[in-house]
Amino acid sequence: MNSVVCISHVPDTESRIKIAAGGKKIDEAGLKFIVSPYDEIALEEAIRLKDAKGGDVTVMTFGPDRAQQALREALARGATKAMHVKGESGDADSLGIAKVLAAAIRSVPHDVVFLGKQGVGTDNALVGPMLAELLGYPQVNVVTHLEIGDGKLTAHREIEGAEEILEAPLPAIVTAQKGLNEPRYASLKGIMAAKKVPIDAKSVADLGLDEADVFNKRVTVVSLELPAEKSGGRKIDGADANAAAQEIVKYIKGEAKAL
Repeated sequence: MNSVVCISHVPDTESRIKIAAGGKKIDEAGLKFIVSPYDEIALEEAIRLKDAKGGDVTVMTFGPDRAQQALREALARGATKAMHVKGESGDADSLGIAKVLAAAIRSVPHDVVFLGKQGVGTDNALVGPMLAELLGYPQVNVVTHLEIGDGKLTAHREIEGAEEILEAPLPAIVTAQKGLNEPRYASLKGIMAAKKVPIDAKSVADLGLDEADVFNKRVTVVSLELPAEKSGGRKIDGADANAAAQEIVKYIKGEAKAL
């Protein structure tokens, strides 16, 4: 059972983000980058599938040179093969990224394709569904439980007030949601072994794609701005509980206008 896992290399979610000059990109200077957290869940599910049924886990990404760090991390956790399509993925929109990944996926054996439900860099949640359309595969998104048998999968996903259970033939696209599993850490043995695995590096042109189409943004960023600074909290003396409660109610009614 062969799996492909598409991962993105994103700023650490605990990083302090700065806007770059021009106001359309983030300033990457000094930023730590990590595997997108939802993609970690997708990777873990593929590794568990490999452990249960055998086969390969091919992890792939589209991005600049630094994205190889994400591939090495995935190999250290248990992926068996890696492909890096080199290019400034930030200069492509979701459809451009999906076209690159679709071409790369077609070049390797696979039964199921995993992604996180969204990349935390842009939070668009578009690449998975677009991949399914480009490849002509069924898709199940925001999956919280997965069973894969001969030629089909059964996926559970949470909907408002209920759980939905879906079946789909393979090959298929699965996007992972929190709750599907708990991603493992890389072991020292895995880290050492990952250093010896060759990464298959390709360009957009190597995949037979026209760079003008990949980087022809149909959606462009007009501007980025940081959220407004939060005002300081208000501290109420709790020595007299009754007086404090009255002060809180007064604040809620008079200033917050919440009642």
